[in-house]
Amino acid sequence: MIIAIDGPAGAGKSSVARALAERLGAGYLDSGAMYRCVALASIEDGTRAPAELAGALAIELGERVRLDGADVTDAIRRPEVSERASVVAADPDVRAALVAHQRELLASGDWVAEGRDIGTVVAPHADLKIFLTASEAERAKRRGEAVSERDRRDATRIHSPLAPAADARLLDTTGLTLEDVIEQIVHLAESAVAGRS
Repeated sequence: MIIAIDGPAGAGKSSVARALAERLGAGYLDSGAMYRCVALASIEDGTRAPAELAGALAIELGERVRLDGADVTDAIRRPEVSERASVVAADPDVRAALVAHQRELLASGDWVAEGRDIGTVVAPHADLKIFLTASEAERAKRRGEAVSERDRRDATRIHSPLAPAADARLLDTTGLTLEDVIEQIVHLAESAVAGRS
């Protein structure tokens, strides 16, 4: 089973997807961490284009994120890397390289995958698609930064703009606890499985 979780910055995608994957015993695919790795590498390596880096980097996802063998879990969360990741993600060649890698990972097993285009581009065949959102004020508070510019850039990029899949379930997390959100998605997942049998 593949559960796709998309949404804007600060909607709770990472926390929800990680906890949901653990609850279901599924793999966890953090596509945002992959774009952040390319962003970090492009900041540190001024000689190669992000698209070239995206095809050459060894990115390992898990409890810790590794980039070419080095633990970059904390480094990829720095504000300047977050800002650069949004820019890098608009590059169609970067997206093509990372989407291919993400599809390889999702080809077998059960996964909870999160990002901004999982349900529309990476895994349009996902068994359940969730689009998380929250008020702009709530998202800014969670991120500790303004999110409106990031929202605008993500929603208006030419390649894979941020938008819910036509068959995604919208879930507003404003004022909800992590457990509240997990329970709602587990219920939807159970319904999806029941609907297939």
